[in-house]
Amino acid sequence: MKIAELFQDRTVFSFEIFPPKKTSPIETIYDTLEDLQDLHPDFISITLGAGGSGNGGHTLAIARRLKEHHGVTPLVHLPCIHYTRQEIDGILAQLRENGIENILALRGDRVEGRTPAEDFCHASDLIAYIRTQGDFDIAAACYPECHPQAPNLDTDIRYLKEKVDAGASHLITQLFFDNDTFYDFRYRVSRAGIHVPIEAGIMPVTNRKQIERMVTMCGASLPRKFTKLVQRFEDNPEALRDAGIAYAIDQIVDLVTDGVDGIHLYIMNNAYVARKISEAVSGILKASKS
Repeated sequence: MKIAELFQDRTVFSFEIFPPKKTSPIETIYDTLEDLQDLHPDFISITLGAGGSGNGGHTLAIARRLKEHHGVTPLVHLPCIHYTRQEIDGILAQLRENGIENILALRGDRVEGRTPAEDFCHASDLIAYIRTQGDFDIAAACYPECHPQAPNLDTDIRYLKEKVDAGASHLITQLFFDNDTFYDFRYRVSRAGIHVPIEAGIMPVTNRKQIERMVTMCGASLPRKFTKLVQRFEDNPEALRDAGIAYAIDQIVDLVTDGVDGIHLYIMNNAYVARKISEAVSGILKASKS
């Protein structure tokens, strides 16, 4: 199943997970997959570390298990900055051989101490290449608040259009905490001539360290309503978890009401969080399909 086809008749609802560290057995993620199965996500994306991270084999194994054991469509992340053309060819061959046809094409993050390869400098280069290598469905990432390395949002959207023109069929946003930011981004993207489905990336924040790490990495701004929540419950882990779940649910309800193409939930391998949110929003997701 090609993911782009799902947007034709529903509000798509999906999760992102990541493989266990290379020092941990892959089986540690399998219990999580079992817990997620009855939530019936439209697809699950699996991250892949940049070259040298050591978990590429885990990503493929998890994708196969999702497809063959759980009947869930996998979306495999493929960052290109540290991969040569030959290595990309090998990965694509493995995906093809295992019947995995959905790829999230990314530039990826630089690995400290490792020199980037020069075959694919940008995600758009990778997307254009994948398009010539078989019948893959290709997703791309986008940043409602501008990529941290782009000079401004208008420039970043021009780069985004290059990804779509190269062959990306749908987009997944980086996390954000203010829906108005997403709505403004969606308007700007449409005005720039980009008319593919956009899934809104939502991260339920369940602890303060998680917030600090993600804001540092992606530059997401924190609205006053959210910072007040964190300050109020930061010394009560259970309360902060529940408040973070409630905040994410509120975001999703508003987004679905406004006609968002899809919700991509960054669950951080936490099946409890995924279940609480899925159960809370299942009714409005079903209603949105009618």
